[in-house]
Amino acid sequence: MVKHQPLQVYEKQVFVSFVTGIYGCRWKRYQRSQDDSSRWECTWFFILCSSFLLLLFWAYFWLVAQNDFNEFNWSVYNRSGEWRDETIPILASTTVGFSYITFLLILALFHISLGQQLNLYWVHKIGVLATLLTTVSGVVSVDDIWGDEWDILLVSLQATAPFLHIGALATVTAVSWLVAGYVVRRERSNFQMMVLLIYIVILLAVYVAPLTFTCPCIMDRHGLSPRPDVIGRRGAPMLAPENTMVSFNRALQHGASSLEADVSISLDGVPFLMRDHTLRRTTDVRKVFPARQFDDASFFNWTEIRSLNAGQWFLESDPYWTVKTLTSKERGRIGNQSVCSLVEMLRLAARANSSALLNIRKPPPEHPRHRSWFMDTLWAVQKAGISQKRVTWTPDTDRGRVRGLQQTTNEKLSVEEIRQRGITSLTLHYGKASHKDIQEYLANNVSVTVYPVNEPWLYSTLWCSGVPSVSSDAPQVLRKVPYPIWLMSQSAYSFIWVSSDLVSLAIVIGIFCFQKWRMSRMQNYNPEQIMLSAVARRSSRDVNIMKEKLIFSELNNGLSSTEELSLYPENGYARYSHGGLSH
Repeated sequence: MVKHQPLQVYEKQVFVSFVTGIYGCRWKRYQRSQDDSSRWECTWFFILCSSFLLLLFWAYFWLVAQNDFNEFNWSVYNRSGEWRDETIPILASTTVGFSYITFLLILALFHISLGQQLNLYWVHKIGVLATLLTTVSGVVSVDDIWGDEWDILLVSLQATAPFLHIGALATVTAVSWLVAGYVVRRERSNFQMMVLLIYIVILLAVYVAPLTFTCPCIMDRHGLSPRPDVIGRRGAPMLAPENTMVSFNRALQHGASSLEADVSISLDGVPFLMRDHTLRRTTDVRKVFPARQFDDASFFNWTEIRSLNAGQWFLESDPYWTVKTLTSKERGRIGNQSVCSLVEMLRLAARANSSALLNIRKPPPEHPRHRSWFMDTLWAVQKAGISQKRVTWTPDTDRGRVRGLQQTTNEKLSVEEIRQRGITSLTLHYGKASHKDIQEYLANNVSVTVYPVNEPWLYSTLWCSGVPSVSSDAPQVLRKVPYPIWLMSQSAYSFIWVSSDLVSLAIVIGIFCFQKWRMSRMQNYNPEQIMLSAVARRSSRDVNIMKEKLIFSELNNGLSSTEELSLYPENGYARYSHGGLSH
């Protein structure tokens, strides 16, 4: 006699298998569970969410920090002594890590939505920890090497806050599906109420967040100031070697109204252009004077400096990935560049009817021109034949001796201090120039130049703030910004803000009501009606029938009437009846 167990029929769940298989390596149905996740797995879900938020912050930081990639590489160079584009490995690892963590988080949310138990595979746990620790170490390293750059996050919010608000609004609205599904369960607990309370607080905070925004481009377009002038900072260093004649020419060709240069004084009193303290990065001093390559640039005489090549390094290192865009003629010209003197740059500015901004590095105390460096600089200005009104003096020392030049400072001062020092303008880092400060300076007839401005979003924000001029490493980029990237009136933005909040609120309330109705319907459903009888109505092509387990027993053991099963070939299925099986 043959004894049969009840025939089991399952639907194929390809998507569920995909989700649970990749997340927890649970590819088979019997490996999955709809029980509540353990505290250990909930802890890993919290770590996953924390890693995602940290990587989201990290990715956003590097997205807006593109404005200062050159400054970052220069900071690393000053520490290591070697010039490399350190942003490439950082961006590559951030992209990979963020994509990986985001994918795992999406799978985890699908687990919650489908009612599946969380069980992160051990390989993924190692990957999440590695990604988290790598990101934390990156944040600590940047804070050590480039700590001032965190200011760009607050500055960037002036341009991105309205769009980030819409993204946050869509996110918290979508999360309401998971929160509602968890809160409306039959079993009520204090933790459920805490989750609901936290969600409501976050939701309300997102709704009223625009009250804290300070966005200069939310303004009447009729109040927009004229387009800020662009100063070529070291010329156009993305297109040609910095502080060279070809670089300054390229800046003027791309619409720069002024030229900015870093000035050092040679051993014999000739002002020349050099940003670094040494000649290693931007010349071939290693080949020409290998024993003196680490010496201060100001301890070379002008004849020695003039003998160095100042362009070949640009072609070899390609610091901005722009060499491939150059023609063979342009490469040849760049390859023959020498160190530029201050006189040459000022003569170029005079011919172009342009002005010049000079950042002068005072020679060290042991330098023979330590006390006469300002006289050397004034002599170069007079020799170049440029009007003194077109030359702006930056150093805070010896201002009384250079009264004929325009006076500026890189220090943030009050209006009273500016007047006492006889300064007519300020040259400020964008992290120090808030919208409120800029408006105050302009109201007191103090001109403001902001540096470095290399990205269109920052240029647009400062344009809306009324800044008269910006100093840029990328005049060729800013030339393509004829109008602020976005400009919106206060009434238009208020309408978008309130409408978005109301739509989100309506969707959230609808989701909670639907989840409540769905749960009550499931609770009122009779489990006996969800038996295999529903399967009998399906075609055999829509189900996957597990093989029957045949149990052979001896005839003398007998059979219980409730355990016997009769097979009917006409439908291929077995069903229970009250007290036995029916077909």
